[in-house]
Amino acid sequence: MGSFGIPLFPEQASTFAQNVDALYLFIAAVSAFFALAVTVAVVVFGIVFRRRHAGEIGARIEGNLPLELMWSIIPTMISMVMFGWGAQAFFTMRTPPAETMNVYAVGKQWMWKFQHVEGQREINELHVPVGRAVKVTITSEDVIHSLYFPSFRTKMDAVPGRYSQLWFEATKVGTYHICCTEYCGTNHAGMIGNVVVMEPAAYQAWLSGGTMEGTLAQRGERLFSELACNTCHLDTGKGRGPSLSNIVGKPVELADGTTVTVDEGYLRESIINSQAKIVKGFQPLMPAFQGLVSEDNLVALVEYVKSLSPTATAPAATTPTAAPTNPPAAGEKK
Repeated sequence: MGSFGIPLFPEQASTFAQNVDALYLFIAAVSAFFALAVTVAVVVFGIVFRRRHAGEIGARIEGNLPLELMWSIIPTMISMVMFGWGAQAFFTMRTPPAETMNVYAVGKQWMWKFQHVEGQREINELHVPVGRAVKVTITSEDVIHSLYFPSFRTKMDAVPGRYSQLWFEATKVGTYHICCTEYCGTNHAGMIGNVVVMEPAAYQAWLSGGTMEGTLAQRGERLFSELACNTCHLDTGKGRGPSLSNIVGKPVELADGTTVTVDEGYLRESIINSQAKIVKGFQPLMPAFQGLVSEDNLVALVEYVKSLSPTATAPAATTPTAAPTNPPAAGEKK
């Protein structure tokens, strides 16, 4: 969208980009109309009803009920249209479909690190297929960032110690910008990248280029064993820790009598701050891995635990946890 060959908006390349732009233009047009109407009325009334001589006394005006009702009801109705339209757009953008391609994103000064569940890892670049819903689970290693896809008209903050999510479905093959829209330090403006939208066959060919590390869940399984987690979390449920089989998406009763639903945020918190929520019937024996496991490895561990619940669908991960203390490594490579 542009004027005289000058682009005014990024390209519309997602299923809800057109609706977002239409709402924006509607609000802008209504605001411009009333701003112009008020300005013109002030100028006209100032000229027509100006004081013409020193002794002139203005006419007494008692009010006009129909006029007052009109300027109260019409703006209210327009505002409700804006609210309803905006709420519909918001819930669409915040409610991913049941079937999505899942990707993890970790913000770090000053780069975006993406991990596909198939094992592919990327820095400042994300490959996705056209015409398929993609859900991105986001967190940060250091400070608050904000993952923004301008052409998809969607963004979400990356907050240390918390998982947040966004989703999109690209409609056009091409390369589009990725930006950080939360000031995060001296090189904030350089925290950019590209999302590469490909035909499904081309994406599968790229994905098959593969990694020797296996899938994200397989990497998490190796970490699970290396950290000796498998010595306590037995499938039988008779270990020193609860069984992790088929727990994702289900409620868990805690020692303090409260109940939580197992999602990505709960799993992450249970790894880095194991004493925060003790499952009923178990002792607080698990060590905390705060600062000992990187965000990349936390993602792998979470994905492995999720793979132990093959029929479950985890709810949106918004559980706050403690911020990581491990500092970013300078010049990190893929």
